[in-house]
Amino acid sequence: MANNKAIKCSLWCWWTICRELKKRGHGSRESGAFLLGTEVDDVKRITSAVYYDDIDPKSLSTGIVRLSGGATSKVWRICRENDLQVIADVHTHPGEAGQSTSDQQHPMISVKGHVALIFPQFARHSFAFSKIGVYQYCGARIWSNCPPPKRRWFTVWFEVRS
Repeated sequence: MANNKAIKCSLWCWWTICRELKKRGHGSRESGAFLLGTEVDDVKRITSAVYYDDIDPKSLSTGIVRLSGGATSKVWRICRENDLQVIADVHTHPGEAGQSTSDQQHPMISVKGHVALIFPQFARHSFAFSKIGVYQYCGARIWSNCPPPKRRWFTVWFEVRS
């Protein structure tokens, strides 16, 4: 996975996002969010999240994530109004963190370089970082998997801020 941008998220922000994903999925269905933040130099910093069911109340009703077409326009508005950008997207799976065929065929953001995260077991173990699926979109519905040993650009993902 070719990515020269580090992605950082404070532990507090990460914990908040994971807690919300668990809560919204009720331990029995997928949930997800767009992870928003800023980019300065070669660092993308996650500062907040927009949860799928906040921008599309029916997005989690089938047990898997299905966003309506108009939902992303709400995300772009939020980004514009708050001078933020989408850093990545995240959603949960009931089992492991591998991409489903649907995940591969329908990226949340189909821009080359976009990062998608998948939390296994409905985000029950959100601090088991090696279990999280990390994928980068290459275009044309092709993804690059970034297994834990190759996450050099991901090693600075979490930071503690005082």
